[in-house]
Amino acid sequence: MLEIKNLHARIAEDGKEILRGVNLTVNAGEVHAIMGPNGSGKSTLSYILAGKDDYEITEGEILFNGENLLELGPDERAAAGVFLAFQYPIEIPGVATMEFLKTAMNAQRRARGETEMTIPAFMKAVKEKAADLKVSMDMLKRPLNVGFSGGEKKRAEILQMSLLEPKLCVLDETDSGLDIDALRIVSEGVNKLRSPERSMIVITHYQRLLDHIVPDVVHVMSRGRIVKTGGADLALELEKSGYADYVEDAAA
Repeated sequence: MLEIKNLHARIAEDGKEILRGVNLTVNAGEVHAIMGPNGSGKSTLSYILAGKDDYEITEGEILFNGENLLELGPDERAAAGVFLAFQYPIEIPGVATMEFLKTAMNAQRRARGETEMTIPAFMKAVKEKAADLKVSMDMLKRPLNVGFSGGEKKRAEILQMSLLEPKLCVLDETDSGLDIDALRIVSEGVNKLRSPERSMIVITHYQRLLDHIVPDVVHVMSRGRIVKTGGADLALELEKSGYADYVEDAAA
């Protein structure tokens, strides 16, 4: 589904190189976790996948279902099935959460040549999925993320993901700012979306998220490239020993 080959990228504004040869293959149905220290390039990789224009690709390619992702704009990537859950979801004053969800869903349906959802069908889908994530109707009436707690923002974002049903879900430190109960609810929402047709990249510093969303593959990222790949037990090893050894290997 996703194939990243020798990806190099730098910050467009100042030319600072962040990614230094990332290679990653994610097959359909797989959940991959990317772990690593601060500044290793994890979030940069997620932003580049989503199409954020703050970065310049200097080498390499990204293929998504055989298509060159780098030739698509952010809206085209979303329509193709790429979804990024942000570490810090932004607030959008004046836009009701429910209206935002309806607009996003119908925009993607139009881009795919599908008919827009009727209001009754949309309301039914939202209520069913919102109940699983403990998202109240009161939250849905409020401006998107405005005044939401950290847990509410993350639950609202997973609600977006569950409604849009993307093919590739990229979760950038979704566990950031979540207490134990919120982490469980969000993780359950993510796990319900696991399927043979959908892949996920879960970016995190900590094992605790991976206790709930158990990955098929774990990668360690350091200094802009993937330096170690293993099974779920690799995350347990990192929890015990930290990243020091991998940082030294990347610098060698």
